[in-house]
Amino acid sequence: MTEDERRQVIDRIITIFHTNGAEEYLGESVSIGEHMLQSAYFASQAGGDDDAVIGALIHDVGHFTSELGAFAMDDVADRLHEDAGAILIEGVLPETVVDCVRHHVAAKRYLCAVDQAYYDSLSEASKHSLTLQGGPMRGDECKSFESIPGFDRIVLVRRCDDQGKVSGLAVPPLEHYLPMLYRVAGLQTH
Repeated sequence: MTEDERRQVIDRIITIFHTNGAEEYLGESVSIGEHMLQSAYFASQAGGDDDAVIGALIHDVGHFTSELGAFAMDDVADRLHEDAGAILIEGVLPETVVDCVRHHVAAKRYLCAVDQAYYDSLSEASKHSLTLQGGPMRGDECKSFESIPGFDRIVLVRRCDDQGKVSGLAVPPLEHYLPMLYRVAGLQTH
Protein backbone atom coordinates (compact mmCIF):
# COMPACT_ATOMS: atom_id res chain seq x y z
CA MET A 1 0.00 0.00 0.00
CA THR A 2 1.40 3.40 -0.94
CA GLU A 3 1.99 6.18 1.56
CA ASP A 4 -0.87 8.18 0.00
CA GLU A 5 -3.24 5.22 0.38
CA ARG A 6 -2.21 4.76 4.01
CA ARG A 7 -2.77 8.48 4.65
CA GLN A 8 -6.24 8.19 3.10
CA VAL A 9 -7.14 5.44 5.57
CA ILE A 10 -5.86 7.50 8.52
CA ASP A 11 -7.83 10.49 7.19
CA ARG A 12 -10.92 8.28 6.97
CA ILE A 13 -10.50 7.21 10.60
CA ILE A 14 -10.19 10.85 11.67
CA THR A 15 -13.27 11.74 9.61
CA ILE A 16 -15.24 8.91 11.24
CA PHE A 17 -14.38 10.33 14.67
CA HIS A 18 -15.45 13.84 13.66
CA THR A 19 -18.54 12.79 11.68
CA ASN A 20 -19.84 9.86 13.73
CA GLY A 21 -18.19 10.28 17.13
CA ALA A 22 -21.22 11.87 18.74
CA GLU A 23 -23.50 8.96 17.79
CA GLU A 24 -25.03 6.75 20.46
CA TYR A 25 -22.85 3.83 21.46
CA LEU A 26 -24.92 0.65 21.51
CA GLY A 27 -27.25 1.63 24.32
CA GLU A 28 -24.40 2.79 26.59
CA SER A 29 -24.21 6.11 28.46
CA VAL A 30 -21.40 7.45 26.22
CA SER A 31 -21.12 8.23 22.53
CA ILE A 32 -19.05 6.01 20.25
CA GLY A 33 -16.32 8.66 20.11
CA GLU A 34 -16.23 9.01 23.89
CA HIS A 35 -16.07 5.23 24.18
CA MET A 36 -13.10 4.86 21.84
CA LEU A 37 -11.23 7.80 23.44
CA GLN A 38 -11.85 6.39 26.91
CA SER A 39 -10.65 2.97 25.77
CA ALA A 40 -7.39 4.53 24.52
CA TYR A 41 -7.03 6.49 27.75
CA PHE A 42 -7.45 3.35 29.87
CA ALA A 43 -4.95 1.46 27.68
CA SER A 44 -2.43 4.24 28.23
CA GLN A 45 -3.12 4.31 31.98
CA ALA A 46 -2.63 0.52 32.12
CA GLY A 47 0.84 0.89 30.62
CA GLY A 48 -0.10 -0.38 27.18
CA ASP A 49 2.41 0.19 24.40
CA ASP A 50 1.60 2.44 21.45
CA ASP A 51 0.09 -0.47 19.51
CA ALA A 52 -2.29 -1.25 22.40
CA VAL A 53 -3.30 2.40 22.79
CA ILE A 54 -3.99 2.79 19.08
CA GLY A 55 -5.74 -0.60 18.98
CA ALA A 56 -7.99 0.57 21.82
CA LEU A 57 -8.56 3.93 20.11
CA ILE A 58 -9.82 2.41 16.86
CA HIS A 59 -11.12 -1.00 17.94
CA ASP A 60 -14.74 -0.10 17.06
CA VAL A 61 -14.14 1.79 13.82
CA GLY A 62 -15.68 -1.16 11.97
CA HIS A 63 -19.12 -0.11 13.22
CA PHE A 64 -18.87 2.61 10.57
CA THR A 65 -17.16 0.68 7.80
CA SER A 66 -19.05 -2.61 7.87
CA GLU A 67 -21.33 -3.27 4.94
CA LEU A 68 -23.63 -4.86 7.52
CA GLY A 69 -24.12 -1.56 9.39
CA ALA A 70 -23.84 -0.78 13.09
CA PHE A 71 -25.03 -2.92 16.00
CA ALA A 72 -28.49 -2.32 17.43
CA MET A 73 -30.04 -3.80 20.58
CA ASP A 74 -32.74 -5.52 18.53
CA ASP A 75 -30.22 -7.32 16.30
CA VAL A 76 -30.61 -11.06 15.85
CA ALA A 77 -27.32 -11.57 13.98
CA ASP A 78 -23.77 -10.32 14.50
CA ARG A 79 -22.65 -7.51 12.20
CA LEU A 80 -18.94 -8.50 12.39
CA HIS A 81 -17.64 -4.98 13.06
CA GLU A 82 -14.30 -6.41 14.22
CA ASP A 83 -13.66 -7.88 10.75
CA ALA A 84 -14.71 -4.66 9.01
CA GLY A 85 -12.33 -2.64 11.20
CA ALA A 86 -9.44 -5.04 10.62
CA ILE A 87 -10.02 -4.93 6.85
CA LEU A 88 -9.90 -1.12 6.91
CA ILE A 89 -6.52 -0.93 8.64
CA GLU A 90 -4.82 -4.02 7.15
CA GLY A 91 -1.59 -2.87 5.49
CA VAL A 92 -1.86 0.57 7.09
CA LEU A 93 -1.10 -0.24 10.71
CA PRO A 94 1.12 -3.02 12.09
CA GLU A 95 -0.38 -6.48 12.41
CA THR A 96 -0.16 -6.08 16.19
CA VAL A 97 -2.75 -3.27 15.97
CA VAL A 98 -4.84 -5.10 13.36
CA ASP A 99 -4.97 -8.11 15.69
CA CYS A 100 -6.27 -5.94 18.56
CA VAL A 101 -9.12 -4.79 16.33
CA ARG A 102 -9.73 -8.20 14.73
CA HIS A 103 -9.75 -10.13 18.01
CA HIS A 104 -11.36 -7.74 20.53
CA VAL A 105 -14.70 -9.56 20.19
CA ALA A 106 -13.04 -12.96 20.57
CA ALA A 107 -11.28 -11.60 23.66
CA LYS A 108 -14.68 -10.85 25.21
CA ARG A 109 -15.80 -14.40 24.45
CA TYR A 110 -12.55 -15.70 25.98
CA LEU A 111 -12.79 -13.61 29.15
CA CYS A 112 -16.42 -14.65 29.64
CA ALA A 113 -15.30 -18.28 29.50
CA VAL A 114 -12.45 -17.96 32.00
CA ASP A 115 -13.71 -15.26 34.39
CA GLN A 116 -17.28 -15.28 35.74
CA ALA A 117 -16.73 -11.89 37.43
CA TYR A 118 -15.82 -10.44 34.03
CA TYR A 119 -19.05 -11.76 32.53
CA ASP A 120 -21.05 -10.42 35.47
CA SER A 121 -19.53 -6.95 34.95
CA LEU A 122 -20.68 -6.66 31.31
CA SER A 123 -23.38 -4.17 30.40
CA GLU A 124 -26.67 -5.47 29.05
CA ALA A 125 -25.71 -4.31 25.54
CA SER A 126 -22.41 -6.20 25.79
CA LYS A 127 -24.16 -9.35 27.02
CA HIS A 128 -26.64 -9.12 24.14
CA SER A 129 -23.87 -8.74 21.56
CA LEU A 130 -21.98 -11.63 23.24
CA THR A 131 -24.93 -13.90 22.49
CA LEU A 132 -24.86 -12.85 18.84
CA GLN A 133 -21.08 -13.31 18.70
CA GLY A 134 -21.19 -16.95 19.78
CA GLY A 135 -21.26 -16.74 23.57
CA PRO A 136 -18.37 -17.71 25.85
CA MET A 137 -15.63 -19.76 24.20
CA ARG A 138 -15.38 -23.52 24.67
CA GLY A 139 -12.22 -24.95 26.21
CA ASP A 140 -10.57 -25.77 22.88
CA GLU A 141 -11.33 -22.26 21.59
CA CYS A 142 -9.75 -20.77 24.73
CA LYS A 143 -6.54 -22.75 24.23
CA SER A 144 -6.36 -21.69 20.59
CA PHE A 145 -7.03 -18.05 21.46
CA GLU A 146 -4.32 -18.06 24.14
CA SER A 147 -1.77 -19.03 21.46
CA ILE A 148 -2.42 -15.97 19.27
CA PRO A 149 0.66 -13.71 19.05
CA GLY A 150 -0.02 -10.58 21.09
CA PHE A 151 -2.61 -12.34 23.28
CA ASP A 152 -1.84 -10.13 26.31
CA ARG A 153 -2.15 -6.92 24.28
CA ILE A 154 -5.46 -8.08 22.77
CA VAL A 155 -6.88 -8.89 26.22
CA LEU A 156 -5.68 -5.52 27.52
CA VAL A 157 -7.51 -3.75 24.69
CA ARG A 158 -10.63 -5.77 25.49
CA ARG A 159 -10.53 -4.84 29.15
CA CYS A 160 -10.06 -1.17 28.22
CA ASP A 161 -12.97 -1.50 25.79
CA ASP A 162 -15.16 -2.58 28.70
CA GLN A 163 -13.90 0.23 30.93
CA GLY A 164 -14.56 2.91 28.32
CA LYS A 165 -18.20 3.52 29.17
CA VAL A 166 -18.02 6.21 31.87
CA SER A 167 -20.44 9.08 31.39
CA GLY A 168 -18.78 12.47 31.74
CA LEU A 169 -15.21 11.19 32.11
CA ALA A 170 -12.75 13.79 30.83
CA VAL A 171 -10.03 12.20 28.69
CA PRO A 172 -7.60 13.56 26.07
CA PRO A 173 -9.19 14.39 22.70
CA LEU A 174 -8.47 12.60 19.44
CA GLU A 175 -5.79 15.18 18.57
CA HIS A 176 -3.75 13.95 21.53
CA TYR A 177 -3.43 10.53 19.86
CA LEU A 178 -2.82 11.64 16.27
CA PRO A 179 1.00 11.87 16.51
CA MET A 180 1.00 8.33 17.94
CA LEU A 181 -1.40 7.10 15.24
CA TYR A 182 0.80 8.50 12.46
CA ARG A 183 3.96 7.15 14.12
CA VAL A 184 2.48 3.66 14.49
CA ALA A 185 1.42 3.84 10.81
CA GLY A 186 5.00 4.78 9.88
CA LEU A 187 3.90 8.18 8.56
CA GLN A 188 5.04 11.73 9.25
CA THR A 189 2.33 13.98 10.68
CA HIS A 190 0.92 16.63 8.36
